[in-house]
Amino acid sequence: MLKKLLDLLIPSRCAACGARGEPCCARCAGAWGSAAEVTRAPATGLVRVFALARYRGVARRLLIAYKERGRRDLAEPLGRALAEALVVLPLTGTGRAARTIRPARAICLVPAPSRPSAARVRGGPHVERLANEAASVLAARGIEVAVAPALELAGDARDAVGLGREQRVANLTGRLRFREAGRPPPGYPIVVLDDVVTTGATAAACARALAAEGFTVSAVLTLLAAG
Repeated sequence: MLKKLLDLLIPSRCAACGARGEPCCARCAGAWGSAAEVTRAPATGLVRVFALARYRGVARRLLIAYKERGRRDLAEPLGRALAEALVVLPLTGTGRAARTIRPARAICLVPAPSRPSAARVRGGPHVERLANEAASVLAARGIEVAVAPALELAGDARDAVGLGREQRVANLTGRLRFREAGRPPPGYPIVVLDDVVTTGATAAACARALAAEGFTVSAVLTLLAAG
């Protein structure tokens, strides 16, 4: 009720184009395409990586507004975009051919972690927030879904902006760890969610950290692919 009243008094504006009405208008929501596989050397042969759009234009503006400019109201439309992709995302399990999620099947979403200092500035783990929004959409479609914050990043990890591939790998080594309190439920296909894939170092580190605990990551899905 309060949100509806505020929307009447102070109408929301699209974070990309400024149009009144929604945090992301229908036109700008078209920036999110179907999941396309991207190739990044650190993840090659380890896990398949998919992205919904390139790191440019409307999609880039939306992510920056959500991640860096306090537009937490974008979590719902961005999470919905991820959910739409997850419904048809090809998932490869150990010893099995690629398969597609269908309604009433199970999936576990593991959000890629942020540095603790960055999460505090953003009002909490921003990728986990997207995972929860995506899970709500999938659950409404009858898909059994769990969100497992199974990974954490040490506080001494550097901001990855501006780091090259080898620097990113070194920055994550020994700093991206499994979090027992967020252990995924057994038997669920696991998809790691992230906002941007750049060099693929984070995707690979997440897959390895989960593999060390006996979990196979079926895919990594991100909103954007840089480069």
